[in-house]
Amino acid sequence: MRVLASNYYTAKTAQAFDIIALPMKIDLFNHFFPPRYARDVIEAGLAGKDMGKRVRNVPTIADLDARFRVMDEFGEYCQFLTLPAPPMETMAPPDKSPEFARIANDGLAELVAKYPDRFIGFAASLPMNNVDASLKEIDRAVSQLGARGFQIYTNVAGKPLDAPEFAPLFEEAARRDLAIWMHPARGADFPDYKTEAKSKYEIWWTFGWPYETSAAMSRIVFSGMFDRFPNLKIVTHHMGGMIPYFEGRVGYGWDVLGSRTSDEDYVSLRQSMKKRPVDYFRNFYADTALFGGQAATKCGLDFFGVDHAVFASDVPFEPKPGLFIRETIRCIEGLDITAAEKEQIYSGNARRLLKLT
Repeated sequence: MRVLASNYYTAKTAQAFDIIALPMKIDLFNHFFPPRYARDVIEAGLAGKDMGKRVRNVPTIADLDARFRVMDEFGEYCQFLTLPAPPMETMAPPDKSPEFARIANDGLAELVAKYPDRFIGFAASLPMNNVDASLKEIDRAVSQLGARGFQIYTNVAGKPLDAPEFAPLFEEAARRDLAIWMHPARGADFPDYKTEAKSKYEIWWTFGWPYETSAAMSRIVFSGMFDRFPNLKIVTHHMGGMIPYFEGRVGYGWDVLGSRTSDEDYVSLRQSMKKRPVDYFRNFYADTALFGGQAATKCGLDFFGVDHAVFASDVPFEPKPGLFIRETIRCIEGLDITAAEKEQIYSGNARRLLKLT
């Protein structure tokens, strides 16, 4: 692994960020546009408005030199790459989205091959509005390009992940023992109130994305996916959304599933489950990309446990380059856990998920 060799790195900088004695860090959920995808899709205007506007105005989202300057501040630090939003199934029809996926995955694989000390691997992107093509792309990306898993979003252009048409993707992940990175997806066209046409004040992002993550996790749990695939590995962005904070509602509240519903037999569903609903949620992995939320980091760790918490920053979406990495390290260092447990969060769990020696 790379030793501190950059012109941008100084002992004074290291001391300021308290990173000199920290273990090597694997940033497991961050985002980058490879050059051709940035040019042919994003710069071509296909990303649309809202998130499209956001990704077109982030300096380190497609600029390698800018990305490396940020990374150099943090010593023995590397990134596992995923493609930024928006989902390609929202930008292209089923006959076009597979081409987007190939361009993205070829570009991410090239970056990993060219800069192995910077980028430890990548998750394949999939054309989720074309399941057959997605299955083929999983095989190509894993077998030929070396992808360690694949990224999905919390819905597929408005369709839930537990819809029967997407079952083959989860089956394939379980069969190959691949990790899945799950990113929230929701736009301003999802209104805050029924009487309005759109969400205001970016509520669709601030609160909508954690809700999206929580709803997708819930649908996966109640669909019985973890009973069918008990070793399924799903990394949830932003520490599992709302689940840790609402542990009481998720726990005791869903222990009486069906008591609030008249037109569906959820009682029988609950009785058929092998364990309490809340215990299935602990099967998920959760990353630390909480933008410096110390209380939220502790809450998430208390819920998911050290074995299922992974270091991630959500670079490059911080207001100032490097801020989210710095703030996330501060939060982890502020936890009342052992050095060995911190190392597990920084890199140990990622190594296990990525099957790295």
